[in-house]
Amino acid sequence: MGRSAVQDTILVATLIALNVFVAFWSGFPREEHPRFGPWAGLGLQVVVVVVLVVRRVWPLFVLGVATVSAVLMSLSVWLVPGLLVTSVDGSGVWVPLAAPFAAYSAVVYSSRPRGAWVLTGVLTLVATRLWELSFAVAASGVLLTAVPALLGMYVAARRGLIVALTERAERAEREQFLLAERARAEERVRLAGEMHDVVTHRVSLMVLQAGALRVVSSDERVRAEAEGLRAAGCQALEELRDLVGVLRSPESAVGLVGGVGDEGGVGVGDWGLSVLVEESRAVGVEVVLSESGDRSVSSPVVARTAYRIVQEALTNVRKHAPGSGVRVEVRYEADRVRLRVRNSAPTAVVDRELASSGSGSGLKGLRQRVELVGGTFESGPRPDGGFHVKSVLPSYVPTTVTWIRSDSGSDNGTQSASAGTAFNE
Repeated sequence: MGRSAVQDTILVATLIALNVFVAFWSGFPREEHPRFGPWAGLGLQVVVVVVLVVRRVWPLFVLGVATVSAVLMSLSVWLVPGLLVTSVDGSGVWVPLAAPFAAYSAVVYSSRPRGAWVLTGVLTLVATRLWELSFAVAASGVLLTAVPALLGMYVAARRGLIVALTERAERAEREQFLLAERARAEERVRLAGEMHDVVTHRVSLMVLQAGALRVVSSDERVRAEAEGLRAAGCQALEELRDLVGVLRSPESAVGLVGGVGDEGGVGVGDWGLSVLVEESRAVGVEVVLSESGDRSVSSPVVARTAYRIVQEALTNVRKHAPGSGVRVEVRYEADRVRLRVRNSAPTAVVDRELASSGSGSGLKGLRQRVELVGGTFESGPRPDGGFHVKSVLPSYVPTTVTWIRSDSGSDNGTQSASAGTAFNE
């Protein structure tokens, strides 16, 4: 039972008790019409009170019942004294005690205010009995009928004003949100332009210089290293192109986040963790990869996330732990993927310039990415001076669900979930 129903029930019970008290207090029962008289008046009052239960649903019907009852009470005084009204000395107000609540409800809840005011006018006319002008009766009649209706008009106007202000506030909030979205879109486009102009220019120069070194060098080892540097630069340009596209159009992030196996994405076959391991080995990092289980059970989004975790971990090893050995363990289970990357303590001098490069938010971005797919992530130093990264990912995550969840988060979380390369320092 709702709050309104409880209030109406209490109101009905109170008015019924009040009607019984008034009937006995005014001399009930009387000798006139001993068979029907006082009982008929009390029954009519109770009927009008019980009808108040539906005053919020059918307010005009309730007011109509109260008005008809008032007319019948007035007629009974002249035609059958003592039948419906116990006091027939002319000083009483011959309307039901439920009339004020009926008039108030009709003005507040009715969708046809004109009909409500017509019935209220008839009820007020019967209550004041202007054909028998009496100040006490007229004042009492207005107080019991017109004043509740005016109060209802005030409440209805106040409710309408509150609704209008609420709608205006919601509209302003929506407009503000749209303006913020537009500002974010413009900022993304600006960032995309900056990245394209600055980063692409520098990386392109590195690729060209590496290619030139490969051509002019007579040392086969130098030529091989130059070719590896040129290939890495080309791959960086390809990933940067994807990221710039995400910044310009967030919708393209769906393909980037879940585009495992697609063009420019990360696959679970040749273009997977083994590629990262070989790249690290090529620059002198001892990496051991251990994979167990069926890789095909993991969804594209999970494979992409695992790839980024290993990529970030190996990047951090190259920057912060030169000379250390790394072990990458991946176990594919029926319902989850367990991933762990451990490295030993560094044995070489850390390059301060290389270590200080980046934003320092790579692990934080990884945690956000893992949480977006419903996984767990932990990282920290080891007792032997090394470092470890551990994550447990669900085997299957729909791409669309991941994108929706990332879009509902914070701005940093959205961009991190949208662009996998943004997690790297």
